[in-house]
Amino acid sequence: MNNDNKDVASGLNRRSFLKTSTGLALAGAGTLMFPSVAAAKTDELGPTQFRGHNSDQKLWKKVRKEFVLNKRTTYMNVGTSGSMPKSILKSYAKTNEMISANPWQSNVPTIELARQVAPGFGADEHELVLSRNTTDGMNSIINGLQFEEGDVVLTTHHEHPGATIPLKHVSERYNVEVVEVEIPVYTGENQVSEDDFVNAFADAVAEYGSRVRLIVFSHVTYTTGTSLPAKRICKEVAIPNRIPTLIDGAHTPGMLNLNFHDIDCDFYSGAGHKWQCGPGATGILYIRDNAQRLAEFWSDRPTPLWCINSSSSSTALQAKFQSIGQDNYPAKQALADACVMWEEIGRDVIEERVLDLSELCKQELFDTFPYANFYAPNIRELSSGLTTFNPFYDQHDGELLTQFRDRLHEEYGYIVRTTSFYNKKDDMQKIHTIRISTHLFHDEDDVIGLVKAMKRLYRNMA
Repeated sequence: MNNDNKDVASGLNRRSFLKTSTGLALAGAGTLMFPSVAAAKTDELGPTQFRGHNSDQKLWKKVRKEFVLNKRTTYMNVGTSGSMPKSILKSYAKTNEMISANPWQSNVPTIELARQVAPGFGADEHELVLSRNTTDGMNSIINGLQFEEGDVVLTTHHEHPGATIPLKHVSERYNVEVVEVEIPVYTGENQVSEDDFVNAFADAVAEYGSRVRLIVFSHVTYTTGTSLPAKRICKEVAIPNRIPTLIDGAHTPGMLNLNFHDIDCDFYSGAGHKWQCGPGATGILYIRDNAQRLAEFWSDRPTPLWCINSSSSSTALQAKFQSIGQDNYPAKQALADACVMWEEIGRDVIEERVLDLSELCKQELFDTFPYANFYAPNIRELSSGLTTFNPFYDQHDGELLTQFRDRLHEEYGYIVRTTSFYNKKDDMQKIHTIRISTHLFHDEDDVIGLVKAMKRLYRNMA
């Protein structure tokens, strides 16, 4: 974004940007007005159309009607990709059409959208960037940090390639030691607690001492659906030892009621297209207070964080990270509109709904498959919208479970996915699981129907 665009965007009234249909394009000599679905929804249906509480079934029926999901199937794989609400989808298409008609006016500044979204995630306006996805944010931070030989990065043995690959790169470039902390895995036979995760990181910090320069972990693991105690890891382990934290939040925006200031992490990268139900190639990146604490913790390095992907000459960190040349304004406007819808419903209400459905799913599965192996903890503080289990005796037979997943779709219309992971980081064989996503467009009948279908299919295959 050039300085003129930045100045104009900065001067826009935050609320009117979404509420009065005024997405602003500044390129060449003219201006182009872009519609906002938030404004359209206010005009057509009123500003409180989704207001309610978790036990209000009328609310969830109204929410369910907002999605254009194929009625011949029951989609329960939000952990891979969500579904855009129909009103936002319509506005998204219209904005793309308007830009196609006026391509010379397509260089729209998106930094104001980032500022609009920030408060909904417990961040200040200058602390949020609208990225392309979780991996984009993870790479921007990991590859932008000024590592030195001998540094240690602590992560876990349940991380996504979006974290492990850039960590591998800096390990090779700077001779950084990447240490996988073995985190506990719930198996249905053992009990796990928040203390177990906190202690695992604390023990690793004690072992490697001042060499530890960064802690990287998933807020919710994609492998099992375990929700780690992010706030406690930051406040009880990282901050007292002057270690910055980078959290992979691929599954949390739109699922949990996030407050980045409360978590007190240094960096947080999340997806816009999963549980937040925005378009593909959208995400959020939180950078705490212009990375001032990073500069304090890494005071031995003159430039702790480099903006490795930027087209901005601005001195403002947010502008540097947000400006990457030609941006996808329609997608990021649609993401911002999805955030408006979530905040209208209430992120706390959505979290409660998601966790209630997840709890029901776990209970129904346990009642139906009492001898199965379960890998998503059944306690609320470690739970998420992801449920993982394997009904078969051989937990290492990935081919059998893939067949179960595919037949569940083809014969019963339920779409889930499989995951695999090492229980212990030194294990030689991976465990394979079915992973079920329950979200705000699901209801109790979806969960009960899924479990019944699994029971019938299991009897056919056992």
